[in-house]
Amino acid sequence: MLYVIAKHSLVIKFKKMKTSLILLLLFLFSIYACDDRRTTSQDSSTALHEGALGRKLVDLSHVYSDKTIYWVTAKEFKLDTVFKGRTDKGFYYSANNFSTAEHGGTHIDAPIHFVEEGQSVDEIPLEKLIGKAIKVDVSSKAMNNSDYLINIDDFMEWETREKTKIPNGSIVLLQTGFSKYYPDKIKYLGTDERGEHAVQELHFPGLSAEGAEWLVEHRNINAIGIDTPSIDYGQSEYFKSHVILLSQNIPAFENLTNLDKLPNKGFEIIALPMKIQGGSGAPLRIIAVLDE
Repeated sequence: MLYVIAKHSLVIKFKKMKTSLILLLLFLFSIYACDDRRTTSQDSSTALHEGALGRKLVDLSHVYSDKTIYWVTAKEFKLDTVFKGRTDKGFYYSANNFSTAEHGGTHIDAPIHFVEEGQSVDEIPLEKLIGKAIKVDVSSKAMNNSDYLINIDDFMEWETREKTKIPNGSIVLLQTGFSKYYPDKIKYLGTDERGEHAVQELHFPGLSAEGAEWLVEHRNINAIGIDTPSIDYGQSEYFKSHVILLSQNIPAFENLTNLDKLPNKGFEIIALPMKIQGGSGAPLRIIAVLDE
């Protein structure tokens, strides 16, 4: 009988300790969350942010404004103020309307963008948008060649240097270095003209069709991203890399930034677009999560 009472007493103590521990963890988390909100609000323009458990967050997204770069035939971003100021009730209030094309600024290309039966933005599985990632840096080759095509050799060189194959299920980011020109249209796009006639003036690096085909046939990737306006280079006429990748339901992230702040491997990506039903693309907030 004494054994039963003692055992019952220990169970109660254990439950109380467990409850106290949970409450302590929740308290510490709330302190961290408040501190993190203060840090973010005070330094929202900084690419690097301190995350939980010593992990760093890198913002890979450009802001949306009247300077946002769009495809030369796409509708540009517009923000209209609905109200900004004190109301007749005495409190402050602000609200805006905005309009934008799907494809502009930091955004996602959904498979349906180039594939008739492809997934729309709202149909892309989260597993394609969140996961382990690698970075292939070709900036030393691309900076002096605005028509540079990222090719199979670049991927093979990465694997030789890192002594590993591109892991299955990876999100592959391509660093050309062109994001440093954003939002200068002349340097970033090759032209500041707009309209159909401006398409032939576009010059920026991209992924070769052969490189895209190699990734599809010999590696198993979940998504791909680049720090230029398009996965295909500026002078592309048939957008073969788009067709090859999107035909395999591999979404593309375009107009990325801050790739120079990432290692070549050992980080994760969270890429969450606006969930537009039937959308061929959408504005994208994308971040990298780095281990300390």
